[in-house]
Amino acid sequence: MRPGTRLTRHVTRRVTRRVTAAAAAALLLLPLAACGGSGGEAEGDAPDVLRVLAGSEVKDLEPLLAKAAGAVGVKVRLSYAGTLDGAEEVANGGADGRYDATWFSSNRYLSLIDGASAKLSTQTKVMVSPVVLGLRRAKAHELGWDTRRVTWADIATAAGQHRFTFGMTNPASSNSGFSALVGVTAALSDAGEALDKSQIESVTPQLTRFFSAQTLTAGSSGWLADAYARQGGSGGSGGSGGSVDGLINYESVLLGLAGRLKEPLTLVYPSDGVVTADYPLTLLASSPKKELYGKLAAWLRTPAVQREIMTTTNRRPIVPEVRPDQRFGDAQLLELPFPNRRSAADELISAYLNQVRRPSRTLFVLDTSGSMEGERIDALKQALAALTGADTSVSGQFSRFRNRETVTLLPFSSAPATPQTFTVPDRDATGVLGRIRAYGDALHAFGGTAIYDSLRSAYETLAGERSNDDFTSVVLMTDGENTDGSSYDDFAAYYRTARRKVPTFVVLFGDSDVGEMRQVAQLTGGAAFDARTGSLASAFKEIRGYQ
Repeated sequence: MRPGTRLTRHVTRRVTRRVTAAAAAALLLLPLAACGGSGGEAEGDAPDVLRVLAGSEVKDLEPLLAKAAGAVGVKVRLSYAGTLDGAEEVANGGADGRYDATWFSSNRYLSLIDGASAKLSTQTKVMVSPVVLGLRRAKAHELGWDTRRVTWADIATAAGQHRFTFGMTNPASSNSGFSALVGVTAALSDAGEALDKSQIESVTPQLTRFFSAQTLTAGSSGWLADAYARQGGSGGSGGSGGSVDGLINYESVLLGLAGRLKEPLTLVYPSDGVVTADYPLTLLASSPKKELYGKLAAWLRTPAVQREIMTTTNRRPIVPEVRPDQRFGDAQLLELPFPNRRSAADELISAYLNQVRRPSRTLFVLDTSGSMEGERIDALKQALAALTGADTSVSGQFSRFRNRETVTLLPFSSAPATPQTFTVPDRDATGVLGRIRAYGDALHAFGGTAIYDSLRSAYETLAGERSNDDFTSVVLMTDGENTDGSSYDDFAAYYRTARRKVPTFVVLFGDSDVGEMRQVAQLTGGAAFDARTGSLASAFKEIRGYQ
């Protein structure tokens, strides 16, 4: 091969990939723009467009919302954010002028933030879905929960005795997890009124026993359901901590798993109460599109649309003219008390992450090849610093490396470097977090890109450790395509025989080979996060919800 031929081919492939990716992205945007799910600034400024900051939970409504343009002349443009991030954006004024409305599964957390109420105008509840427990039919029968009333205390006792296992979303990133955590805590503390710090502290030992049965976590309700469905819902491996007998999730998500599982779920409605999502479409006070909002809100509550919502999304109708069908059973839903101060809500989430739930084991495979020189390596350093506490926002503090977490950093270029492991103590984590930040600050860019040799090194590192019940995952961040060492096919062959199979969460950055990176995520049961147009720190923060 002539000198420079390999480099020329490498550059040609990269340019071709950029063109192909751009074309694919343009094609993907077309149907979304047509149904009002996306669009550029020009469309957002159009008088018939309502810009909505939404939780990912309402993404399944996009096909229905596409009909709003023809029905009432409203084009809905949805942009998605996590519950806490979205609430902060609204409260600090970041949503003013950018959005006309919000649509989260609940406004409860948002309402606790100082000054948030002044940012909100009309609220219209659109549908209902309680957070409940779904168990494999055989497991529910074994526990006797298919024929008698069950309380959260009953569920907590059985969980503490390891009689069943479950998956739940991270309460710092998903409202279903937050609602479940609030519900369990309120029931166990026998709180007749709003939860406060003393009640939370009093039931922390019970919560620890309860969450010892959690063997699957996720950053979103949909991903949690998909992960459970991948293993068949039959008690197989949860991918991040053992077998999974069921899920604590929205009733709608659990009902939506029908037909996807080897064994159907039995839904358990705790008789002492639940926390229910009521999906309020909320007009922002800064929006001039009150009339447009009113048209959409009224249309969503018409009987025909309510029936379609019930049929297609498995959520209960909110209007009395439409009765819930037989799928929803006849259990009476009692609403459990919610924290009345943000400090109590934040205290509860912090206790869950740092004290109550199983610890995390996270291995970061970080590209430090020559193409990372300059702004890209700086972005990587900033992203790592954010995870050590440099991001002082509430969501940033919840996404930092957690107490009791074991973190391994494995930089790579032409070959994987020696991995460096840090264990965050259960209290006074400042020293260890500082050492992680210093390690990240010392990274420098050079050499080629040995993605798959480095990814294999990560799994070999995990294989050499004694397996435990921690939530274990790998994070792969690369800004280019593989240029050195083994190929994707080599890694796939290795992974299929690997002793420990844990999910890899891939961060698409710079000129990543999108196709291959998505293959890695799919192969390992992980997910891909796109930081090519956003910040690397934001992508890392989002991934933390899945760990």
